Amino acid sequence: MRALVVGGTGSIGSWITAQLLARGDRVVVLHRGRRAAADLPADAISVISDTPLSALAPYEAALRHGEPDVVIHVLAMIEADARTAVAALTGRAGRLVALSSGDVYRAYGRFTGHEPGPIEPTPLNADTSPLRERLYPYRTPATNPGDRLHDYDKIPVEQAFREAAALPSVILRLPKVYGPDGNADLATVYGFAAHPRWKWTHGYVENVAAAAVLAAHHPAAPGRTYNVGEAITPTVGERLAGLPHREATSAPTEGFNLAQDIAYDTAPIRRELGYSEPVPYEQGLRRTLG
Repeated sequence: MRALVVGGTGSIGSWITAQLLARGDRVVVLHRGRRAAADLPADAISVISDTPLSALAPYEAALRHGEPDVVIHVLAMIEADARTAVAALTGRAGRLVALSSGDVYRAYGRFTGHEPGPIEPTPLNADTSPLRERLYPYRTPATNPGDRLHDYDKIPVEQAFREAAALPSVILRLPKVYGPDGNADLATVYGFAAHPRWKWTHGYVENVAAAAVLAAHHPAAPGRTYNVGEAITPTVGERLAGLPHREATSAPTEGFNLAQDIAYDTAPIRRELGYSEPVPYEQGLRRTLG
């Protein structure tokens, strides 16, 4: 299979690239050059572009190496990123796997206070749980139209990909990812020690990457949206019981509603695509904490 990974050098993208190569795929990596091309696996083709992904030029540069069977897009953060990808890849790629986020759910808006209202039931289901009605959750008076955070929202990103009938897409809503290159101190667990009953679905980085690679290859994946993460989400207290002791820390929780869990239903990707984590939970923790 010929694969294009957009953002294939970051903490998640690098694992996706490595796993595709391990399967014997031909991989082109489109990235921003923040990681030296020499750090990429020798079998990967590196395409560096400083041009924003809301422009066609980066895709044209990558497509000079051939039209891919699949594109795994790690970096579609704003609507313009997604619509440009659709324009560049329609008719030239077999399918697209887009990495999204659980912050699309209305439950996340309840948690952050962005959308006041009653607690949403969990686990959150990708097909039935409602999405936020208020867009641009990180837009504040401090942001401006030149700041990508001003326009960040995965809801219009997902919508742009779904509307592209000629470019079959798979949307993966990611959990809180951890691993040696990101969230390595597990601050998203230790920081909520004062809230031992709260739940937030996590995923070890290699396991999240494996879900993306599976969605890239499985014939039943196009047209579907899946949650990715643990089969069962433990409480913070249950996580801490299996972790090394550390002095209690606290995450900034002012304005957050800790009565609202952010726990996902990940059964569909397991049932429909046969997904399972290649790295067991305890082993992922050991690799993360060193």
